[in-house]
Amino acid sequence: MPAARHRHLERHRSSRIGWLRAAVLGANDGIVSTASLMIGVAAAGTDTAAVLTSGVAGLVAGAMSMAAGEYVSVHSQADTESADLARERAELAADPAAEQRELQAIYVARGLAPALAEQVAHQLMQHDALAAHARDELGITEQLGARPVQAALASAASFGVGAALPLAVALLLPGPGLVGWMAGTSLAFLAALGAMAARAGGAPWRPATARVTFWGALAMAITAGAGLLFGALG
Repeated sequence: MPAARHRHLERHRSSRIGWLRAAVLGANDGIVSTASLMIGVAAAGTDTAAVLTSGVAGLVAGAMSMAAGEYVSVHSQADTESADLARERAELAADPAAEQRELQAIYVARGLAPALAEQVAHQLMQHDALAAHARDELGITEQLGARPVQAALASAASFGVGAALPLAVALLLPGPGLVGWMAGTSLAFLAALGAMAARAGGAPWRPATARVTFWGALAMAITAGAGLLFGALG
């Protein structure tokens, strides 16, 4: 096969950052918040039915809260990007020569010789001026652009999956050791999540696993303490 026909395809992990962030955040919150809630209710001395009810309520409320919060947050980013692009489009229409000089200055600052920077800026302006300014001046790219609906759905779905794990443990292992089982399995789930997220993002897995496990354990311990305290007061 001729060399000209050979295509080298590269896979970059930065294209995953939007959905990966939302999915990891949602699953992590689903495990931590639901397990902590159920452990707190169980520590207060309530029966298994009440613990399960609190878990189901936490799953539904948490998934809806994550979806709404992520949508509003990412939509705000999208609105900002749209406003910046509209401003840039108006500037290009009003004074394209000045915008080309601005683009040229950016390339000179990045290390290109002035003559080459002028040539590159001119060619990119001819090809797609707005895309060139969006990418090199504003830092907006297709891969990293805000996608509110995608982020909201990923957060809600991953929260639901994460929250379902401690619920499943409570269903399968009811009884006096429920708190211990939920805490232990939830920490194991968190450790696995941290390792998988780090691997998907190309980062070291040990620090990620340690972070999510530590904060998950802290949240469960504090919530269990609150449950014990109010259970004793009741």
